[in-house]
Amino acid sequence: MHTVDGATAGLRERKKRRTRDTLIRCALELFADRGYEGTTVDEIAAAADVSQRTFFRYFAGKEEVALSVQEMVESHFFAAVRERPAAEPPLTALRTAVLSSWDTIEEAIQSVVPLELHVRTYRMIQSTPQLLAAHLRRSAELEDRLTQEIADREGLPPQDPRPRILVAAFSGVMRANGKLWAEVADGDMSELKSTAAAFLDQIGPALAENWRS
Repeated sequence: MHTVDGATAGLRERKKRRTRDTLIRCALELFADRGYEGTTVDEIAAAADVSQRTFFRYFAGKEEVALSVQEMVESHFFAAVRERPAAEPPLTALRTAVLSSWDTIEEAIQSVVPLELHVRTYRMIQSTPQLLAAHLRRSAELEDRLTQEIADREGLPPQDPRPRILVAAFSGVMRANGKLWAEVADGDMSELKSTAAAFLDQIGPALAENWRS
């Protein structure tokens, strides 16, 4: 009986995952074709062949589904940070986590949507005020979590400013890299990874060196 119940539960979860992924793919395709404002929840549900009620079981609205893949990327990265060895210096842990997470995140993205569609969605987020505001709000929340994670790793008191300063510098570099990638690249994750590594390697010199020397 337990085996049957487990199999049934597993089947139910896979079906829910397929429905959620279908809603994401249909939504992002419609956004790319008609624009964010020009797409309705009813149209997304119809494209996914589900009811509006089913849509709202998975997402609170258009904003949430538009940001869903980006949220997956951020969660993947944060999990990678938490897995880094405790002895690693903070910047090394962040750098290694983001670069190593991209080794697997491309596959995770493409299990839901084509990478090219993810790039188009990223551009849409950057150019849509409502989505950009929500994205920046969530980015700030991620920075808070990263700051706490770094402080905990280093055994630092809450008033120590170094974790927040480091995370702010790291996050600024990653935003600059993501924007450049979306503007000039065709969605090649290897290019994103190589430019991110090059950018991150400049944090120390940019802060410590006399640029004119």
